[in-house]
Amino acid sequence: MLYGVNDLFIGQRTHVSSRYHIRCGETGEDQSSSGIIVSTGLGATGWLKSIVAGARGVMATLGGEYKYSPPAGFRPPPWDADYLQFTVREPFPSRSTEASVVFGHVSARQPMRIISHMPENGVIFSDGVESDFLEFRSGVEATITVAEKKGYLVV
Repeated sequence: MLYGVNDLFIGQRTHVSSRYHIRCGETGEDQSSSGIIVSTGLGATGWLKSIVAGARGVMATLGGEYKYSPPAGFRPPPWDADYLQFTVREPFPSRSTEASVVFGHVSARQPMRIISHMPENGVIFSDGVESDFLEFRSGVEATITVAEKKGYLVV
């Protein structure tokens, strides 16, 4: 079991092409990407916000809306949100992979399941600490959900 205060990274340790099957809710597909970021409310103003800003900027430059992009006016969830947000980094559609499950919510009622198709170097780590990871090799299934532990903001 691994907890994340800010976010989780799921993919290849070296951030090269990661292969896996992703399922969130009723939708699932095989994907190839540079990994998945799952953010808590506390972490959503960091890595997740950066990825969303990049995606929106690319689409705005191209003059249109990508049907899978986050909605206009995206706001990170509040720090105490009872859900997580995920985004797929650089999804690559091909003959054997798809790219429709690229952004969404994870909750206790709707966990995300990911099955690794990476024979080596697949990892899951939290909060940017690459040296503290779970191995995520071919056939391993990870279930991502909201933890029973809650964080508290001290001001």
